[in-house]
Amino acid sequence: MEWLTGPFEVAFVQRALWSGILVSLICATAGTWVVLRGMTFLGDAMAHGMLPGVAVASLYGGNLLVGAAVSAGVMACGVTALGRSPRLSQDTGIGLLFVGMLSLGVIIVSRSQSFAVDLTGFLFGDVLAVRDQDLVNLAVALCVAVLVSALGYRSFLALVFDERKAHTLGLRPRLAHAALLGLVTLAIVTSFHVVGTLLVFGLLIAPPAAALPWSRRIPTVMGGAALFGVAATFAGLLVSWHLGTAAGATIAAVAVLLFFLSVFVSRVRNRRAEYAQPTPTDEERREHEHSS
Repeated sequence: MEWLTGPFEVAFVQRALWSGILVSLICATAGTWVVLRGMTFLGDAMAHGMLPGVAVASLYGGNLLVGAAVSAGVMACGVTALGRSPRLSQDTGIGLLFVGMLSLGVIIVSRSQSFAVDLTGFLFGDVLAVRDQDLVNLAVALCVAVLVSALGYRSFLALVFDERKAHTLGLRPRLAHAALLGLVTLAIVTSFHVVGTLLVFGLLIAPPAAALPWSRRIPTVMGGAALFGVAATFAGLLVSWHLGTAAGATIAAVAVLLFFLSVFVSRVRNRRAEYAQPTPTDEERREHEHSS
């Protein structure tokens, strides 16, 4: 069992594991709404749209979290503004902002002498370099994410399934959408500098999508997403340690692999359930046809 527990006896791997667990819980809370709402492309755009703010903060010695928050805020406001245009689809607006913000960020980063290193760090992070203060920040972010999700649960639920009904019930869908954008921004901003945008987006989408076939209740989906995320973190760090691969990318890859495995197993389960149903007799068929 040394191969299973040995890596986690090292202090920096322990911190990496805890950071991955906290990021998994944050992303399970926000990512479930993202998947149900169909905001996957928006989540990806916001994750990469933070680059200009991070690049400016890095070049001028500012706070990376503040830079990321400002850039993500600009991205969210831009998406909201373009979404009100009757002649422009929301996907088109998001795509334009995505490319524009990412290009601007790369241009800013290219002025740095360590261009390749800075860009790689932004995309993939360095989960093995997590500090104790990073864990504290992630724990606070988790508390805020759970609080926002709990307070906005009814509004988010109505927004996901029937936006017109949410308006009829006086739940203010536009405000709920803005709060949901804030929740996604919180998850991305507080996690990216620890594990990179690749891992954040991987854990934001893959675990909730993997949990969705197994439950129709949102709290259960969130719980399942958290379990899938934690499992991906543990397995990814283990594989990374023994094979010498990039930890963040390995965790993201395992999360996606678990999604495909979950979909495959759920389909096998559904087919077995269909085959297990008794075949109706001729008399039962005739009674059904007569009743219909």
